[in-house]
Amino acid sequence: MNLNPVTAIDGYKVDHRRQYPDQTEIVFSNLTARTTRRNYTDKMVFFGLQYFIKDFLIKCWNADFFQQPKEVVIRRFERRINNYLGANNVGTQHIADLHDLGYLPIKIMALPEGSVYPLRVPCLVIFNTDERFFWLTNYLETILSTNIWGMCTSATTAHEYKKIFTKYALETDGSTEFVNWQGHDFSFRGMFGAQAAVMSGAAHLLSFTGTDTIPAIDFLEDYYLADSDKELVGGSVAATEHSVMCAGGMENELETFRRLIEDIYPAGIVSIVSDSWDFWQVMTDFTMQLKDKILARNGKVVFRPDTGSPVKMICGDASAPLGSPEYKGAIECLWEVFGGTESSQGYKQLDPHVGLIYGDSITIEIAEAICAGLKAKGFASTNVVFGIGSYTYQYVTRDTDGFAVKATFAKIAGIDKEIFKAPKTGDGIKNSAKGLVAVYKNKQGDFYLKEQASWSDVYHCEFIPVFENGKILNEVSLAEIRARLAAN
Repeated sequence: MNLNPVTAIDGYKVDHRRQYPDQTEIVFSNLTARTTRRNYTDKMVFFGLQYFIKDFLIKCWNADFFQQPKEVVIRRFERRINNYLGANNVGTQHIADLHDLGYLPIKIMALPEGSVYPLRVPCLVIFNTDERFFWLTNYLETILSTNIWGMCTSATTAHEYKKIFTKYALETDGSTEFVNWQGHDFSFRGMFGAQAAVMSGAAHLLSFTGTDTIPAIDFLEDYYLADSDKELVGGSVAATEHSVMCAGGMENELETFRRLIEDIYPAGIVSIVSDSWDFWQVMTDFTMQLKDKILARNGKVVFRPDTGSPVKMICGDASAPLGSPEYKGAIECLWEVFGGTESSQGYKQLDPHVGLIYGDSITIEIAEAICAGLKAKGFASTNVVFGIGSYTYQYVTRDTDGFAVKATFAKIAGIDKEIFKAPKTGDGIKNSAKGLVAVYKNKQGDFYLKEQASWSDVYHCEFIPVFENGKILNEVSLAEIRARLAAN
C-alpha cells in the first residue's frame, strides 16, 4: 500500500500540536533501546536509519505530499481525520503551511550505522528546524520507531550469532574465514510480510553473506550504495527441498541423490534435504554407496536435516543405543565415512567434499550448544552451517530491547525546558533522560550518554547529521557498515 505520510501516525498524535504549551518552538527527542529481555544482549547494533530517510522522509513525503496539489493533500487529510475522529477542531492550516514550505523542517543526528552501543544510550536525536513546526518532531515518532527498531534488533541478533561462531572458530578451526557463510538467512517465508522479511534480511547481511532472502540484496543496493557486481552482498548455493526429494519416491531416494550429484550438479556446492524418510540411513548407507562419486566431485555435497533435536542430531544423543548413528550424531557419522583433517588446534575437520546444514529451530542458545557440543567431541565448529529462520528474527517485538522515542527537551517562549518522565510506579526502566542529550566515547572506545547537555555538546559529539530540511546527509555504504561492525 502507499502510505499517506501525513497520517502515517498513531491516531492519538493527530491533535498534539494544540496540546503543547502555547509558544512552543522546539521539541527535541531521541530513540533509545532502554532495556532487554534477552540475557545475551547488553549492546545494540544501529541500522536502518538511511533506509527510513530515503524511503519515507524523502520518497514518500515528496511523492505523496509535497508534489501533490495542496487542495488534494488537504482534502485527503481532512476526510481521513474527520471520518476517524468525527467533526473536530484539529484543523488543516498547519498541514497547508507545511505543504507551502515544501520540505520537512526536521534535523536528525545519529551514531554511524553499524555502531555497537550500550543499552540506554540514544542512537539518534530528532528535532524541528522551523519553530512553526515544533509539533512535527514527535508526530514522526510512530513511523520512525516502526521502521528502525526491527532492523536494529535483527542486526543485533545476527551480530550475536557472528560472535558465537567467531569464538568457536578461533578455538577449534584457527580461522574465521568460513564464519561469514556459517549463518544463513532462512527467515523469508516466516516473516510478517515481504517488507519485514527484506528489512530483517538486510540486517542479517551486515554480519553474514549467506541468505535465501534474495530481495534483501536489492534492498541494500537501493538504500545502502551496495553493488553486487563489485562486491559480495549476499549469496547461496544450489539446494533441494522436500518436494524435490519426495517426488521420485522413497524407493528411489538413493537414485535421486545420485542424479543430483552426478547429472545435475557434477561440480560445485549442492545442499540436499536428507531427512524426508530415514536420515540415519542417508548418513550411514547412502553415504557409503555414494562415497566414491562424492569424493570425485570438484565441490561439496551438503546434507540437510531439519527435524529432531538440532543438538542431538548434529552432536549425538547420549541416551541412544551405544554406537548407533543417533548416539554418534551426523558429524561423527560423516567423519567415519569421509574422514578429513585436523586443524592446528587439533580438532577434526570434515573432508571438504562434504558438509552439513541445519535450518530448523535454531536459536542463539541452540547454536552455541551445538558449537560447544562439537568442540567437546573434538570437532571444529565450522563443520556446520546454521539456517537462521523466522523463529529468531520474527519472534521479537519493540519491547524485546525496549525501543522508545522520547522527548527530553523543549523550547517554549524562548525558554529552554528539560522534559523527562520518572514514574513512581515504575522500576526505573521507563525513566527518560533529561534535557538535550549527547553521546561520547570513553578511552576504551565505548559510547556513553551525557544528558542535560548543551547544543554545542549535541553538535560536537559522536552524532553526525544525517537528515536536514528534506535532504539526506552523510550517506553510508554497506561496505562501511560491515567494516564498522566487524571491528566490534
